[in-house]
Amino acid sequence: MAFKNLNSFMKRIDKRLKVNPSKNAKRAVTRGTLVVSNHAVKSISEGGSGRIYEKYSPRRSHQASRAGEPPATDTGFLISQITTNVKQHTDGSVVGQIISAAPYSKHLEFGTTQMMARPFMQPALRKNKKRILSIFKKEGVIT
Repeated sequence: MAFKNLNSFMKRIDKRLKVNPSKNAKRAVTRGTLVVSNHAVKSISEGGSGRIYEKYSPRRSHQASRAGEPPATDTGFLISQITTNVKQHTDGSVVGQIISAAPYSKHLEFGTTQMMARPFMQPALRKNKKRILSIFKKEGVIT
């Protein structure tokens, strides 16, 4: 790989690695949380492959998800409740959260005694592991 202006490149690398490490960490965590939350939303909105049944008020057909698949959206409430939160502490550490505030989120993610799990957060994180690592490398947070 050849660079036209090696000095300019070295200054940019130096700035990423030394000058703004906490800013770069926050940017990397923010991008990582958005990647995972977007994947979770997409997996829910793609619909299920389980049984089809009639719902009322309003009257409509709904295709449920199978056990182990992400939940199939019906009203869009679950999708609307997925948010991200990134906080930077005074010591420079950065914490990112992906939150699903729907009251039934944990039941879908982990299952209950009556229902098998329909995980959507953990698979989104697992499937994007390499992408998140590349984001952190690109931002100079890890090598």
